[in-house]
Amino acid sequence: MSPEPANASLTAQPGHLYVVATPIGNLADLTERAKAILASADLVACEDTRTTGTLLGRLGIRRELFAYHEHNETEAAEALAQRVASGASVALATDAGTPGLSDPGFRVVRACRRRGLPVVPVPGPVAFAAVLSASGLPTNGFLFAGFLPPKTSARTAFYTKYRDFEYTMALYESCHRIDKAVDDLLAVLGPDRVICVAKEVSKVHETFWVGAVADVRERLSRASLKGEFTVLIAPEGFRL
Repeated sequence: MSPEPANASLTAQPGHLYVVATPIGNLADLTERAKAILASADLVACEDTRTTGTLLGRLGIRRELFAYHEHNETEAAEALAQRVASGASVALATDAGTPGLSDPGFRVVRACRRRGLPVVPVPGPVAFAAVLSASGLPTNGFLFAGFLPPKTSARTAFYTKYRDFEYTMALYESCHRIDKAVDDLLAVLGPDRVICVAKEVSKVHETFWVGAVADVRERLSRASLKGEFTVLIAPEGFRL
C-alpha cells in the first residue's frame, strides 16, 4: 500500500516543511489539521516563541520551538532547511495568520524549495482576505502590498503610483501610523475614494469603517486606534 500523501495526512511526515496558518484572533479559527500538524511535528518554527508557546499551551501541545524573525531570518532559514533535509518534520508558524505573508517565513520556504524539499501548506486565516470578504469592496481582483514604509513620502508615492489601479488594494498598517496613512490617502486620492479600515479582525473589538475616505477619517478621529489594522482601497469610481 502506498503511503498517504503528506498534504492529506493529519500526522507530520519526516523531511517535510508544513506552512501552518494560525488564528488572527479567535482561537476557534484554528483548523483541526493545523492542530494535528502542530502536535505531531518534530519542531515548530515560529516568529515569537512566547506567542506560539502560549497558543500551544492552550492546546495542550508541547513541542520544541525554534525562533525565526527579522533579525536572524537568513541563518534561521538555512538551519531549518537543514533540519528538514536531515529528516525532521518542521511546522512553520507565525504570530497570527499565514506564514510568509508580511513576515520572515518566506525565506524559510525559499530555502527548502532551493533544496528540492517538500513544502506543504496547511491553510487557514489571512487577515486581508477576511477583511476583503466582509468589506463590500470589489473582490474580482486585488493587490496585496503588506506594510507600507513608515515615511509619509513613501506612502504618498505608493498611493500616487497606484491611483488608477483597476482592482482593490489591500494594506496592513500599525496603530501608530493608521491616522497618518489615512490622512495621506485623503490628500492623494481625494475625499470620495471608497476605502475600508478594519481593526482587530476576529477579536473582541473587531470594527469595520467603510465609506468615502473623508467620512472614514472623521470616524477614525473619534475612535480608539489600538490594535492591528487592515486597509482596503477601492478602484477609482467605485461606489457602495
